[in-house]
Amino acid sequence: MFRVVECEGCGLIRLDPCPSPDELRGYYPDEYWFAPSQDAASQLEEAYRRFVLRDHFRFVWEAVQHASGSGLLLDVGCGGGLLLRLLQERGVRVAGLETSQAAASAAWRHNGVRVICGDLDRAPFARGSCSVLTLFHVVEHLSDPVSYLTAARELLANTGRLIVQVPNASCWQFRLLGANWNGIDVPRHLVDYRERDLERLLDGCGFTVVRRKHFSLRDNPAGFASSIAPYLDPMARRVRKTRETAGAKLAKDLMYFALVVAALPFTVAEAACGAGSTIMVEARKKA
Repeated sequence: MFRVVECEGCGLIRLDPCPSPDELRGYYPDEYWFAPSQDAASQLEEAYRRFVLRDHFRFVWEAVQHASGSGLLLDVGCGGGLLLRLLQERGVRVAGLETSQAAASAAWRHNGVRVICGDLDRAPFARGSCSVLTLFHVVEHLSDPVSYLTAARELLANTGRLIVQVPNASCWQFRLLGANWNGIDVPRHLVDYRERDLERLLDGCGFTVVRRKHFSLRDNPAGFASSIAPYLDPMARRVRKTRETAGAKLAKDLMYFALVVAALPFTVAEAACGAGSTIMVEARKKA
């Protein structure tokens, strides 16, 4: 059991006490990323992931244009590297940073992208060498986000852009589902940010937010489906090593997909009202 508390002063929601690094490691299984196999269900999942990642791709692609530099695009916590592959196919010079050797190997093997194992504050890249740096669903996992964002600022060129995405603790889903909302993800998520919390953090680390997005085709509908029926979530089943036949796997995946589609109208509506279940921002360095 873990306790989630809210600050009476600023309203920030977080775990208290924060688990130790050794304790947290036990809650991160090796199979948290996706690497396609040859069965029909995996091939369908791969096609689905490529489709919904276009939403992230367009947001990142616009940031690449804003950065107007020839530096590296570094995706921190890149997992299996599919987003990097999509960007690399458009001619962007990319690299990934992962703490998991197995995830880095999967990215090299399945998507042909360069991924280095390590932490951002010790990343083997020159100061100012990155045009764009992305942190998709990373910051909420950090016990010391300030050091990570400070390291990101050092790696970015003067015209560089930072992209951060986190679950949005002021979303309708959280208000409706409470502790069952999968964006809480106890104990892996150490802090549950609202939009103003994230912008305050970025401001203190030397960034100015220039663009915001409250809807993610990959995350918002799937997050709602996973909250309602976690036993159908393909990633959760993979993490738990659920034993199932190929037919059962395909049937569960199709039921999950149907739930995701059914969640679209609600998740689009909440995002249109500025209360989507994720918040994605583009930020530039302060002068």
